[in-house]
Amino acid sequence: MFTLKRIETANQDVKKSRFLAFAAPIADEQAAKDFLASHSDPTANHNCWAWRIGQAYRFSDDGEPSGTAGKPILAAIDGQELDRVAVVVPRWFGGILLGSGGLVRAYGGTAALCLRAAEKIEMIETVRATVALDFSDMALIKARLLARDVAIINESFTDKGPVLTVEVRKDEAEAILAMVVDLSRGKAVVSLDD
Repeated sequence: MFTLKRIETANQDVKKSRFLAFAAPIADEQAAKDFLASHSDPTANHNCWAWRIGQAYRFSDDGEPSGTAGKPILAAIDGQELDRVAVVVPRWFGGILLGSGGLVRAYGGTAALCLRAAEKIEMIETVRATVALDFSDMALIKARLLARDVAIINESFTDKGPVLTVEVRKDEAEAILAMVVDLSRGKAVVSLDD
């Protein structure tokens, strides 16, 4: 899965109607609502939109015939294998009716045009883990974790040694945590955070 690196725009004219798409990466539903509110144009006849965050998604036809705007925009998001993305497409009516098929092509096409041009970044699923070490193992294990692109989120100390909170790729978590235990000769205590 991918998300967008930044807000992108695209526009096209279809039979004198103007369609302008805005697409953005979003973190949660509130961010989607904020983006839609800030990028909907009150002068437009319609502000149709869709967003997806994992299995959650929403879309709106904003007065267009049912299924002709929001669903095609969502289909454009899904067609690009995107997640955590919101798209709003304002339309200024040009006087010529497009029909249901024309609306589907115009809204979905404008959204797809915008998303195709956007710079994408791969979404990597991560998990957090806690690693309790002896002081003598700290330098070596931190160096190896950093070499494997493991993010050290927090570092605290107890009387027994450092406690690291790390963020690792989910698909590499088991191997990396096993490496920590091996490097500490079995003394490190590791646990995945829920």
